[in-house]
Amino acid sequence: MIPGAKRRNFIVIDPEEEIYLKIYIKYMVSARCKIVVKEELRKLGLHFIVVDLGEVEIMEKITSEQREQLKTALLGSGLQLMDDKKAILIEKIKNTIIEMVHHTDEMIKVNFSDFLSKKLNYDYTYLANLFSEVQGTTIEHFIISHKIERIKELIMYDELNITEIAWKMNYSSVAHLSNQFKKVTGLTPTHFKQLRDKKRSPIEEIGSPPAAMEELPGPNGITENKITFTKAQ
Repeated sequence: MIPGAKRRNFIVIDPEEEIYLKIYIKYMVSARCKIVVKEELRKLGLHFIVVDLGEVEIMEKITSEQREQLKTALLGSGLQLMDDKKAILIEKIKNTIIEMVHHTDEMIKVNFSDFLSKKLNYDYTYLANLFSEVQGTTIEHFIISHKIERIKELIMYDELNITEIAWKMNYSSVAHLSNQFKKVTGLTPTHFKQLRDKKRSPIEEIGSPPAAMEELPGPNGITENKITFTKAQ
């Protein structure tokens, strides 16, 4: 068991085994990725139960030959099968964040560190230390990077005003959102909205160390929790 684990509730790929119940895939960050994975599984005659971001659950045996065929096919689409336990855990952290920020309208109503710890069954301190060691940036900075990219998307949709976006993304104020947005992008939200060529980053490239930023103080100079997505009830 990896240090820091509370309990295990998933089966990790072992290249020496012939049966795989769950397969973990790197760079699987969008609905399009899910479609690609489903198609490749069908080509191999494999029946899937669940296809989530970064994780696939199949119903039957998968031979080493089938696994190599799947690995080769996925590489052609920029996806990668994963075997290393720590790498799989890092990918699960990333995919949990991506799912919550980019693909969920009903945001969680608890502190995200608690949510992540409960979802992955690991102590948050262990998750945070492992993520920083492997990625060269913190979970908090990774989340901020994705929140800013999500804000860009909401601005481009032009369905919500900046006050509504600040509330949706759980900023304490418009000023706090604007300050953090400018810290990351170099632009205010208003300036970004006025740009004709609004540049956005691919999801899989968001949160790399060069994009890391310092936490900004909230009201009264107190640093705000950057890993809470919605206002607690």
